[in-house]
Amino acid sequence: MHHDAMVRRAGQPMDACLDMPANHRDVGRGRSELRKHALSIHGETCSRFGNSRAIFNAANLYSRLSFKHGREVAMSSYVVVGAGPVGRETARLLGEEGHDVILTSRSIGSNVLRNVRPIQADATDASALSRVCQGADAVFMCAMATYHRWLTDFFPIIDGTVRAAEAVGAKLIVLGNLYGYGRNGENPLRSDMPLDPNSKKGTARTIMWQRAARASVPAIEIRSSDYLGHGAISYFSLIALPSIIESKPTAFIGDLDATHAWSFTKDVARTLVAASRYTGEWGRAFHVPSQYASPNELIRKTAAMLGRDIAETHSYSIPEMEALGMHELIEMRYLFETPLLIDSSDAETLLGVKASSLEEMIADTLQDYL
Repeated sequence: MHHDAMVRRAGQPMDACLDMPANHRDVGRGRSELRKHALSIHGETCSRFGNSRAIFNAANLYSRLSFKHGREVAMSSYVVVGAGPVGRETARLLGEEGHDVILTSRSIGSNVLRNVRPIQADATDASALSRVCQGADAVFMCAMATYHRWLTDFFPIIDGTVRAAEAVGAKLIVLGNLYGYGRNGENPLRSDMPLDPNSKKGTARTIMWQRAARASVPAIEIRSSDYLGHGAISYFSLIALPSIIESKPTAFIGDLDATHAWSFTKDVARTLVAASRYTGEWGRAFHVPSQYASPNELIRKTAAMLGRDIAETHSYSIPEMEALGMHELIEMRYLFETPLLIDSSDAETLLGVKASSLEEMIADTLQDYL
């Protein structure tokens, strides 16, 4: 399970805070220096040699090129819906490549990201979002809904985003997770396996992907496991991390010795960006390349990085989870009761994305504490 933007307020039950929009950092307006330079060359050339169509085309082509790792990359326009840690990192990566990027959310700020413009918009309003998406080559659906309201709040979000992408003819890249495979999915989970959810939240995710896949524009879903990374609140950061930081006995859920896949928010964003350039057949999913550790191993490694000593770990029983207000987590507890492995070989081969090290993931998660 992952949560792209969540906060917990004093007095709230634990599951009431899941996936609530955080106070997003502001995102500013920027424009590619390469494009400015290309336009200046274009103007000078036209004044000296005449405004021929050939000269214009050459300048326009140059103005739509940026450079990455020594190679030219065609510049495009993108809209990222959702300003949580993954949405924001996706926008940052695209902007750093020189693309024109709009980052939109119901609550948006004004911190500067290169070539990224913040626009406040509600994804459930397809008409308003369509206006924001005018000229976009692709739309990234990274928005989240409050965890206990997925069955009511998520469908208007995906429907509005799909209609907006269709209205402007933009490709659609959807951020998803592993819930749709259900309890009976075989290990390792493959991205071409049929979805067979056994939970309300898995059903919501499955219906969301089905609606995106039926769109009149090409769609891809990027499925991640539980998040590690700065600013992303997941089961681990919500349940275990506070106790680790305070060197207290630490509790988690499920079998604490069962191997589990962990996805780094920055790797999720890299996979989303790489998928937008995929030239194969769309209407498919990719798994985010991830790292593996049991909850016990992750707790110990995190404590060691902080210089803490955790003498005891404990797995919450269902009655304990109910008493602590973890009602919405109970149906997803199965994810941690047995090993959770994923096959991401297609993303590694076809998209060129590799998983960061577990140590890098933990360090990024602990940015505010190291």
